[in-house]
Amino acid sequence: MNGMLATGVSEEMTDTTDIDAADAPYFLLRSPQQAMEAQGVRARLPSGASDTLAERVAAFFAAPRSGPRLLVGAVPFDPEQEDALYQPDQVAGQPVVVRVETPTLVGDVVAEPSADAYAQAVATAVTELRRSDSPLEKVVLARSLRVTTAQPLHPRVLAARLGKDSSVATYVVPVPAEGAADPAWLVGATPELLASKRGDRVLSHPLAGSARRSADPAEDARAAETLLASAKDHDEHRHVVEAIVAALAPLCHHVEAQPRPTLHATATMWHLGTRIHGRLKDASVSSAALVALLHPTPAVCGTPRQHALQLIRQTEPVARGFYAGAVGWTDAQGDGEWYVAIRCARVRGTEVRLYAGAGIVADSHPDLEVAETAAKFMALLTALGVHDVRSF
Repeated sequence: MNGMLATGVSEEMTDTTDIDAADAPYFLLRSPQQAMEAQGVRARLPSGASDTLAERVAAFFAAPRSGPRLLVGAVPFDPEQEDALYQPDQVAGQPVVVRVETPTLVGDVVAEPSADAYAQAVATAVTELRRSDSPLEKVVLARSLRVTTAQPLHPRVLAARLGKDSSVATYVVPVPAEGAADPAWLVGATPELLASKRGDRVLSHPLAGSARRSADPAEDARAAETLLASAKDHDEHRHVVEAIVAALAPLCHHVEAQPRPTLHATATMWHLGTRIHGRLKDASVSSAALVALLHPTPAVCGTPRQHALQLIRQTEPVARGFYAGAVGWTDAQGDGEWYVAIRCARVRGTEVRLYAGAGIVADSHPDLEVAETAAKFMALLTALGVHDVRSF
């Protein structure tokens, strides 16, 4: 599909790294609660699948080493694929003022797959969900948009523009890239906390069930009220909360979840969210172990997990990579903070691929799921200067 592309407009923003150091490894996770920024790579964690993450992290910190007692990075969506975590050279840096320009895009916005093909995939999934003998209760199907910039896009430019929304966690994470060309980055602004661990305290704030916000206050309020009353969206959300509570319960003295989801607002979307608190029986359980246990949740995958994973692998034409994975950090004490890698783009040179997904249940309507994914693209499209969007 085509979109109207904006020309570059510059503005001043406070940044914390040299905007010219485009190839230098840089990690950012700036949430409403705190900011973690790290520069350089001192050592890399041997990569592997999610079920070995906690063991590899423990072995890394058990070995004598200099530098920050910290690992930062990303876990991919597919738990069988390899993660990308590393020990940075230094944490934080000196703030500088840079001029951030709106990226200039060239050519068309390419939908992968088209909106019509995505609607057909949703319809096929709904048919499967409605089968009386199907074990599948929910599946999350994603699609992507590919755009091209006139000049290589620095990930800090995109992150700075996304960071205008104070309700989300902005992140920049270097991710593996094939070949020796431009480095690749995952850049986004996520509203969803997978797991935060401090001592024996665990917090998760899953989101599932969404509605697009409106610039008109009355219409925006109606959208929020409709979402809060939607049986379909509550059903979708329930799967996520139940899965996280069930996973945490054996590790905790008790797990407490809000009795009903509440509204969570970003600049472009309304979400249903539930805060889940737990107190670990064993405070030595690491945040890496919690990530491996919880990820991928039904919010980005579906339930049962393996059946949803199989359908996603068969259906989606573009591999998710680190989209819908987890981005965050863990320290030598096992504390850490990990967010679900949604509302993001993979940036490499002049190529930018945006991702969005929607939770599909038996009552889902294909056209509405197309509209939901289109709405979820808007935070990234706006940051890229695409304002007059015809249809995606």
